[in-house]
Amino acid sequence: MNEQQRVDALEAQDDQPVARDCRGPELPRRRQLLKGGLGAAVAGFFTVPVSGCDASSPKGVSPAMPAIGFTPLPPQTDMTFDRVAVPEGYSARVLYAWGDPVGDGAPAWQPDASDDWRDQMQQAGDNHDGMHFFPFPEAPNQRGLLVMNHEKVSLNFLHPAGPTFRDGADGRRFRPEGEVKKEQAAHGVSVIEIRRQPDGVWDRVMDSPYNRRITGMTPMSLRGPAAGTAALKTASDPDGRTVLGTLANCALGFTPWGTYLACEENWPNYFVNRDREDYVTRVAHHRYRLSQEQNSKYFAWESVDPRFDATPYADQPHGGHVNEPNRFGWVVEIDPFDPDSTPVKRTAMGRLVRECATPSVAPDGSMAFYFGDDTRGEYIYKFVPAGRYQPDDREANRHLLDDGTLYVGVFGDRGKGQWKPLVFGEEPLTPDNDFHSQAQVMIEARRAADLLGATTMDRPEWVAVKPDNREVYVTLTNNDKRGREEGQPINSANPRWENEHGHILRWREKGDDPAATTFQWEIFLLAGYPQGSDVPANQIGTIQGDIFSSPDGLWFDPAGRLWIETDYDEDSPNHQGMGTNQLLCANPYSGEVKRFLVGPKGCEITGITGTPDGTTLWINVQHPTLSFPASDGKTRPRSATVVITKDDGGVVGS
Repeated sequence: MNEQQRVDALEAQDDQPVARDCRGPELPRRRQLLKGGLGAAVAGFFTVPVSGCDASSPKGVSPAMPAIGFTPLPPQTDMTFDRVAVPEGYSARVLYAWGDPVGDGAPAWQPDASDDWRDQMQQAGDNHDGMHFFPFPEAPNQRGLLVMNHEKVSLNFLHPAGPTFRDGADGRRFRPEGEVKKEQAAHGVSVIEIRRQPDGVWDRVMDSPYNRRITGMTPMSLRGPAAGTAALKTASDPDGRTVLGTLANCALGFTPWGTYLACEENWPNYFVNRDREDYVTRVAHHRYRLSQEQNSKYFAWESVDPRFDATPYADQPHGGHVNEPNRFGWVVEIDPFDPDSTPVKRTAMGRLVRECATPSVAPDGSMAFYFGDDTRGEYIYKFVPAGRYQPDDREANRHLLDDGTLYVGVFGDRGKGQWKPLVFGEEPLTPDNDFHSQAQVMIEARRAADLLGATTMDRPEWVAVKPDNREVYVTLTNNDKRGREEGQPINSANPRWENEHGHILRWREKGDDPAATTFQWEIFLLAGYPQGSDVPANQIGTIQGDIFSSPDGLWFDPAGRLWIETDYDEDSPNHQGMGTNQLLCANPYSGEVKRFLVGPKGCEITGITGTPDGTTLWINVQHPTLSFPASDGKTRPRSATVVITKDDGGVVGS
């Protein structure tokens, strides 16, 4: 097994469905439940009734909901497919690929990957993921800033001959410094200016003063309740207020005052604590599953950069870098319109393996930001700032994310939900349960949520808020351990045994108030195969239209169409006939789903955003495995941003 295969196999344990025979002793009972009982999850609280779980329920279509007018594509089952396909009448073009220069004077990408880490600091990062379009007010549909995450690196392609690992006699792995620095430089965020030309084609503005790379080495400030506390101090930062870099940024968020929220997801994979006795007692390590072996999970950066060795050292100030993991897992606020600004990690929003931070804003300026903790059996949260958004005072909004309340969701029976606050001093988050400050509650947010009785979920990923009424939708990508692992029993919000294909849940806050503490929820749809398929019952879905698995990215366009992106293993026996990963469009009222785009072999489709008028859509193709976007059968593959337009200049999806 080569190094990339090793990384892919490890990542598959966390992020992909497991290829296995799911038939087991529980299936007869589950099959009966799936045939007749899941409709009970539908609360019927929406203005227009819809049931993702009962095909016999009446359907309605809102007069305000525009039609989904394109002819859907069939699944792409050719496993040599190496491009992006969209329906007739649409065009898709690559705009920004890994290694492209960020601005004028930056080095061009080298097809043999001979660019060094200094070059990579000035080039597009790897594994494009969540992104957002920030329009310029004077030309909102012709000019703006596109900001995107670079989640991770594809080791075999980032370096000319793949990564170099040297194994020591004690089992520790060692890396060349230049390779590690290039990998750190390929993480982070890109800010690029783009402009639509008179002929309708979108191009980069290479001399823009806004073009910027933020990497795994960029200095950032820490703010909020945990900043400056002992738990954030290290030998490199004795003040506990400055951290280098942001890592593993998957989905995203944004604020109504025009800043970008990069969300740190699989950051535990970068750290190791070799002291097993310390690891067991240190909740901030073991509850987040840091490695306790000789090496961190994937990259062995600790062999070059001591920050990633979280083993405690008594002879070093603050135990060395034992607290460095506490400085990751946060929401990172970035001002794309100020290229000289310092990104800020907002510790009031809690430390998680966070997928996104999607805003919901009421007319009076009250807000909530929703996010999932993307691990099997973890939870859904929201953060409610103490202050209110002031549309005409950007300066007053600058630090709204430093003060507020973090809540975790309890999804009860009969569609009833409750948000429970993670507040120090309120039971059970007291010294009796070894909580001694709000900073500790935020750093150990998972343990706090455990004590509050939060509902375990099937890998909550992206959240989307419906623009007209603030309904909230979340993708629960999959969880093959549901019902068979301790602590993850079947529950009404996650009703499928060994949930290979995932589902989409939605809820509505009481009074449509983002700050409400109660809500009503229902299952929008169960992904998977259609009724009558020759598969185990727990793989049967309720999709009305084109089938798919493992919903991941989720986004509402301005007109209210719901766009769904997928991330599954197309080679798995459990995904036969589904083809390569895809982008679909759903009507949130009727439940109709149509396949709009299919991607190249091995990729994930992710990172969706668009113009305010809906005439342009951007998506990301992450970790293709053949030769996309060159698609010539020989060039190393590159993650890339794709721009999609309708040939007649109309609204995408119409």
